[in-house]
Amino acid sequence: MGLDAKPERPSFAAVAERRFRLAGKAIIEKGHPYFVPVDRLEQMYASKPDGYISLAHYDYLGLAKHPRVLNAAHEAIDSMGSGAGASRLVGGERTTHRLLERELAEFLGVGDVLTMISGYLTNVSLINHLLGPRDLVLIDELAHNSIVLGAKSGRFECQTFEHNNLDDLERRLQDVRGQYRHVLVVVEGLYSMDGDIPDLPRLIDIKTRHDAWLLVDEAHSYGVLGEHGRGICEYFDIDPGLIELSVGTLSKSFVSSGGFICASADVISWLRFTLPGFVYSVGLAPATVATARAALAVLREDKERVARLKRKSRLFLDSARAAGLNPGDAIGEAVVPLFFDDPMQTMMVSQILLEHGIYAPPIVQVGVPKDQPRIRFFFSAEHRDQDILRAVDVAVSALHDNVAVQMVSS
Repeated sequence: MGLDAKPERPSFAAVAERRFRLAGKAIIEKGHPYFVPVDRLEQMYASKPDGYISLAHYDYLGLAKHPRVLNAAHEAIDSMGSGAGASRLVGGERTTHRLLERELAEFLGVGDVLTMISGYLTNVSLINHLLGPRDLVLIDELAHNSIVLGAKSGRFECQTFEHNNLDDLERRLQDVRGQYRHVLVVVEGLYSMDGDIPDLPRLIDIKTRHDAWLLVDEAHSYGVLGEHGRGICEYFDIDPGLIELSVGTLSKSFVSSGGFICASADVISWLRFTLPGFVYSVGLAPATVATARAALAVLREDKERVARLKRKSRLFLDSARAAGLNPGDAIGEAVVPLFFDDPMQTMMVSQILLEHGIYAPPIVQVGVPKDQPRIRFFFSAEHRDQDILRAVDVAVSALHDNVAVQMVSS
């Protein structure tokens, strides 16, 4: 190579291939359950004796195919068309946008609500918007990627504290609170990878004593926690007004799509004119709004759905623990993971579940610590008890068979 020659740089495709390899390409090349057409799975197992069951979806209240929900979506398309058309600020909004927001605010007991096109975008845009150069955000180390991205992409300081370790959070606040103008603490109401919850009463005490703000991501806890599904505040019998901000999603219990922010009426009024993720994004489509409103109406009227969801979730949790499986610190509310020794064992159990018509993909490498692979099980009020127990039995058998094979091969 001459003195003036430039070193060859890898192509974009080569860089992407290397990053894919580091992210676990070798594991998924051996066969994986990701991006599976689940409608085809359902058709394939429909004729089997035990049928097909998905334990991988967020339809916690079993409303995705509820007649009232489906009819509302159809009627909205027929009357208002398929698209929102523009940003609500510059293109106007539909009457149903504000109806949904008022109904959510009334149900959740908050001052007001602002809906957004994406739950992921809600955290990214909101956290960035709240803080500036002299501020600090403290997030739980197992917080969702949308929280992590929102917390690390701004001009403010970002620190993490140990998962659900409020002693660690308090120590950090005692050490650094005086160095910052504003401090925002961010946690989840129900952790989607672990199925556990934070100690909200103590969190409120800590943030109050240290003059901090609290944001709770209730994506998985609205419709799940509490007697009526009003989230972690109802679970602990706490006034939602004691929390500065909470974030929800329409894609779980409300079987639609998009996100929303709960806060005082004054805060929501400010965000309505200033939050980039709202101002510069299109509004929710009419069918999306109608679906969420109908799901919320069913939730409010059919209080037994939340109770059924709890029973189904705890049936799995108790049965798994009794069988010697490891659900970690999950409390048995809609989300229950099972932890395994290594990624290959996790993939194996997931594959055997699938062979029995039970869809529950493994979580390895991406989204969780590399030494904590797991299968997440999501439950619905409509799941049958026998299917839940069958999933436990298949997982136990798969592990026992794997141990026997290892003993023979050694």
